[in-house]
Amino acid sequence: MTGHSERTVVVLAGGISHERDVSLRSGRQVADRLKEHGITVILRDPDASLLAYLDETRPDVVWPALHGASGEDGALRGILEFMGIPFVGSTSDSARLAWDKPTAKVLVARADVQTPRSISLSRDAFRELGAASVLDSFADRLPAPIVVKPAQGGSAQGVTLVDERAQLPSAMVNAYTYCDVALVEQRILGTEIAIGIIDTGDGPLALPAVEIEPLSGVYSFEAKYNAGETRFYTPARLDEATSARAAASALAAHRALGLRHLSRIDLIVDADGVPWFLEANVLPGLTETSLFPMALEAAGHDLGWIYSALAETAIDEMVAL
Repeated sequence: MTGHSERTVVVLAGGISHERDVSLRSGRQVADRLKEHGITVILRDPDASLLAYLDETRPDVVWPALHGASGEDGALRGILEFMGIPFVGSTSDSARLAWDKPTAKVLVARADVQTPRSISLSRDAFRELGAASVLDSFADRLPAPIVVKPAQGGSAQGVTLVDERAQLPSAMVNAYTYCDVALVEQRILGTEIAIGIIDTGDGPLALPAVEIEPLSGVYSFEAKYNAGETRFYTPARLDEATSARAAASALAAHRALGLRHLSRIDLIVDADGVPWFLEANVLPGLTETSLFPMALEAAGHDLGWIYSALAETAIDEMVAL
């Protein structure tokens, strides 16, 4: 980070979403890595005094390490844009597109990336049309195995793998606990991978794919954030051609959604080696057990250097506007 010792970075972590604890862990990791490079870091929880503080102090750059709606739905990013404060990560418009999984699937499919067949349904429509008839319709046209998930949200919260019709009602209820819209999606069987994307000013680059093998068979919230519950392989155990296809799909998804600086694209590679897009994350987890830092280290990158470079890129882009 050019002149990094003179930079001040405000890292935002915490918030009020279901993913507060994960955000705090991500924020601490980012702050520690930046400090190792001599950068002045202020770690803050967003609260009612935040905007006045940012207006008064005008930090060089803000790093939103806020998972869940508060950091990923575009609202905070839109305010930072309005205030003219540089920040690391995707713009408000792109964040909104990626945050809504059904919308993201449509845009990525238009970029010729495969995505599982699905239908999304609001809680109100589910009630008005009659839960039983809706579920019967699903069962006939989108047979198990399927996955039911909130249309918005992360960290696998509210996600249920459904192997038989009887599991569907509770899966819908679980998804509606986290969001007013549920996404019911064909479940592709294969190798689950995550591909991190970084762009420090020279265009987006795909990091080595991380293969995810949860010991329980389900990559749940607990499996994501509790050490020892999931095996990870970096790079993923894929042949060279399949790895290249997966990286190309991840980059196509990143571009289709207009993302910038960093993202994580989640995919399933089927038995034929075809990558299927599941979702895009504008703020990948940055905790000590998260996939994005794992991929950076596998590629030989120093985390502090990359995080500093991303902060500098955000500043440079704001100056260029």
